[in-house]
Order: sequence, then structure tokens, then C-alpha cells
Amino acid sequence: MSTKKEWTAGELLALSGAYWETCTLHAAVKLDLFTRIGERRVGAEALAAELGSDLRGTRMLLDALSAMGLLVKDSAGYRNTDEALTLLSKDSDQYIGHIILHHHHLVEAWGRLDRAVCTGRPVEKKNSTQEEQREHFLMGMFNLAMAIAPRLAREIDLSGKRRLLDLGGGPGTYAIHFCKANPELRAGVLDLPTTRPFALRTIERFGMSNRVDFIPCDYVQDELHGSFDAAWLSHILHGEGPDTCRDILRKTAGVLEPGGLVLIHEFILNDTEDAPLFPALFSLNMLVNTPRGRAYTEGELKSMLEEAGFRDVGRLPFNGPNESGILRAVLPAA
Repeated sequence: MSTKKEWTAGELLALSGAYWETCTLHAAVKLDLFTRIGERRVGAEALAAELGSDLRGTRMLLDALSAMGLLVKDSAGYRNTDEALTLLSKDSDQYIGHIILHHHHLVEAWGRLDRAVCTGRPVEKKNSTQEEQREHFLMGMFNLAMAIAPRLAREIDLSGKRRLLDLGGGPGTYAIHFCKANPELRAGVLDLPTTRPFALRTIERFGMSNRVDFIPCDYVQDELHGSFDAAWLSHILHGEGPDTCRDILRKTAGVLEPGGLVLIHEFILNDTEDAPLFPALFSLNMLVNTPRGRAYTEGELKSMLEEAGFRDVGRLPFNGPNESGILRAVLPAA
């Protein structure tokens, strides 16, 4: 049984102001400061000139980033820490700036959480273009998937499977790594037509164009077609209400061969719905951004799978970032 945290006034005030650091990080990534600094040491004046920004504001931002431990300041100027150079510079293959900018686009909606709670509806977002948000979302999903997909592809047994459906697969990161780990496997990444350029670019980047296809489709509105013996649904159910989730799983079952395997990757709540912390907070993220989405409990997901005709539902021994988990189920032979 978990022990509830006992809050002090100081801890509450620290939590209340924590967004100051968040906004500092977001501003630096949006201005691409870490890439601009690179491996050199640079003064505030030179950087402000490169940015075309105000010197006073630039110096304050650089000093705050130094106080946060993302930059190092000395008499000669500012330089990146090793972590900033690895994770926040676009010159690194471990860059996570896209998901940080996706978080930045969510700030406006979160600032009106009280309104969403009162209305039960997502809040209207005004800042940035849809194209900009889509790019940061899709490439942010790539950032997150790259952190776990190679390991998952080795741990999940897809031996004997020939055709994988990556439903709502975005850039196709998981499909790519599942195919890399299973030489006999081919995959179809099914997502909205607007996702196609990002997916094809990623698939080509990994040299998998001959084994990973992109299938344009709206899996909420349209019926699915094709024949697969495995399906991977990663972080798509939380964007929908329970009825739509049941429909998605029904459609998935309809394109799986008898004996086919389905894997559901989600931020999974305990059956009490008040833990773990991240899935509980993520439900609020869905409240301010979607009409019906939320995090689901393990029991709810199991029930949905069984209603769709799946059996032998079980949870894999995987605990991913932010308490993500995987449920496994099989479509029985007719």
C-alpha cells in the first residue's frame, strides 16, 4: 500500500512555480540555443547578434540555463554541458527537442485546465500552426519511441509472424525495429495521409523501404483492410473514448488471422484510477486536448480486448517511461 505524500508550504510553492524552469527550457529549445552553441564557448553578445535578439534578455536566459545545469558559464562565455550537447542539440542523433516542443504546444491548453474540467471539453488552442504542431508531435513520438523500440523489439517474441500491423504508427519507429529484429517480418504502418511524408522519411532513413509500407487510413472513421498475424497499437487508445476504443479493437480483430497476436502499449492506470502519477496526469492532458480521451486501467483494457474477441489477455513484464505497460492477447482460431 503506497503512502500518500505529506505536503509542506514550501513544496507546494516549489511545485506551483516549477513551470518557470519548464518555460526556460522550452524557450531555449525553440530558439535552438543548444545547437547554435554546439561544442564552442560563446559570449552573450555574439549569441544575441546571431539570434537577432535583445542582449539583456539573451543574457538572462543563458544565466538561467546555467543555473539549471544545462550550460556552463565562465569568464569566456557559455558552453553546453555534455547532457545538453547530447540531448538538446540537433546535431546529435539522441536529440529530444521535438517532444519538448510538442510539450510547449500543450502549455496553452493546460493553462486553462479549470475550464476543461468545468465544461468537460478540450480547450481551443490558438498558438502555432497545425503543420508545426503535427511535425513536432510526430517527430516527438519518434524521439520517445527511439528510447525503447530497440529494446522492445528484442524482448517481444514475434517469431513465426510474417505481417505486422502498426496501427496509428506515426513515423513507423516501432514497425522498423520489429522488422529489424525479425528478418522474416514485414510491416504496414497505418496512419492518416498527413503522416505519410514523416513516415516515408523515417522508413527510408533506416533502409527499410522494402519491408515497411505506409497505409493511409483514418482508423477511427474507416474500416481496416488487409491480413495480418500481429498488430501493435502504441499510445492510440488514450486519445479516444471507450466506445471508439472498442470499435478500434473490433476493427483490429477483423484484419487479424486466427491465432493472431495483438499488443497494446499504453500509460496504464491502476484499477483504483489514482495511480501511478503520470497516467493520472496524462488523463488531464487528454481532457484539455481531446473530446473523450483518457488513460485506461488494466482492467478496462482487458475488458475491451475480450469484448473484441481476444483471449489469453496478459500483461508483459515491461515498465516503460512514464509507467507505460503492454498488454498481450490472442485472437482464437475460428
